Amino acid sequence: MASNTLGSRLLRRKPVTTLIAESEGRDGLPAGAPEEGGRSGIHLRRSIGLWQLSAIGIGATIGTGIFFVLTSAVPSAGPAVILSFVIAAVTAGLTALCYAEMASAIPVSGSSYSYAYATLGEGVAFAVGICLLMEYGVSASAIAVSWAEYLNKFFDLAFGFQLPEALTGAPDSTHWFNLPALLLVAMVCFLLIRGVSESVKVNAAMVAIKILILLLFIGVGLTGFHSGNLTPFMPLGIGGVQVAASSIFFSFIGLDAVSTAGEEVKNPRRTLPMAIIISLVVVTVLYILVALAGIGAQPWEKFEGQEAGLAQILQDITGASWPAMLFAVGAIVSIFSITLVVIYGQTRILYSMGRDGMLPKRFAELSPRTGTPVWNTIVVGVGVGALAAFVPLRVLADITSLGTLIAFSVVAIGVIVLRRTQPDLPRGFKVPGYPVVPLLSVGFCAYLIKGLHADTFAAGGIALVLAVTVYFGYSIKHSKLERAERQAEADAKVG
Repeated sequence: MASNTLGSRLLRRKPVTTLIAESEGRDGLPAGAPEEGGRSGIHLRRSIGLWQLSAIGIGATIGTGIFFVLTSAVPSAGPAVILSFVIAAVTAGLTALCYAEMASAIPVSGSSYSYAYATLGEGVAFAVGICLLMEYGVSASAIAVSWAEYLNKFFDLAFGFQLPEALTGAPDSTHWFNLPALLLVAMVCFLLIRGVSESVKVNAAMVAIKILILLLFIGVGLTGFHSGNLTPFMPLGIGGVQVAASSIFFSFIGLDAVSTAGEEVKNPRRTLPMAIIISLVVVTVLYILVALAGIGAQPWEKFEGQEAGLAQILQDITGASWPAMLFAVGAIVSIFSITLVVIYGQTRILYSMGRDGMLPKRFAELSPRTGTPVWNTIVVGVGVGALAAFVPLRVLADITSLGTLIAFSVVAIGVIVLRRTQPDLPRGFKVPGYPVVPLLSVGFCAYLIKGLHADTFAAGGIALVLAVTVYFGYSIKHSKLERAERQAEADAKVG
């Protein structure tokens, strides 16, 4: 008979076999368990290959840290922001290896939330789910905010006009709200509702464009390289490097986005780990080269408050408008693809939580025609659009970093737990240097969390209170595992 103590309910784990069975449209729970609500035999379709999945990871990562975060990160660290990117990349690399193992062992939607449910228990899983929703929702908003900057840069260079200032930023003395951000979120949600196959094809094309654009920037930027711009290298000390690394870490959210597609990937045990590692290598190389070219091309003090900064650097180096205009177009396309992937990831986490009964089952309802969670996507679009229109960029970036770092830490711990509890579970990839690599991943994440601004922890505290309220007010009573336990107890009494 199942135990009804609070501790046992918080620590109950969802069997990996159940997670995999549900991903294939089967029940997977013990006989007598309530039928899965809202699915009606429909399940997510496996239509994503290796290149498309790698493009999801690259698409969700390249852009957030490159196209606009330098404006806020460089003033914190100076030229040593290059070290900040290296620290963030090392942390992401350690965690990527952990993600690769977990994704190959548990190839389902839900990412860190699903991994935590299988290894650390329901209470931790729900808290991680809330962190992920915060991470993805706020990240998408932060990315959408910057779209107006490059849109205005393109309009200015191509047509000689800009959008009204009142409609291109969060409310303050000169802005009303960010209209381009709202339009971007609406277009992305429309595409996602149409279907995943169409969305990933569009994203793959956009990723190819953004890589070419960044290679253009690196090539032109290095022609304007001045070594004097790298001195003094660390004007704000090692503390500034840590603060900048913590702030830009949200740009590595793409590694988590790969694993949210676990149920829609062909041959997931092989494809998921390969896509995660490919994404990390491509992203890290481009990030460091772009940061080096940008810092070498202009004094670090000029980055603060600079809108569409990389496009402006190209214009200053060449003295012509066409490279900057081309880069602005690439940034517009790139930011669209990032927003597409990040919102996609958030809808899949909500889908997984709805399927588990942790949130209302309507979040797990799929369209019979497209196989996509339409209502879920609309809800996400409204929430992300509101944040993008009304909340400043720096606040959004730091909150996303906190959620990302917590999720990454949980995955690393999950690897250790799963190795101990299910050593014979089939794995398409194993973390090298175990258990040192997972422990280092947790340590690096803790170091970056320490460097976040104080107001970020206040926002995290609000999210934690929200998570506790929802879990004890709804989820603990409606959890699918809870209903299965109640059914088993009822059957035992009848017997």
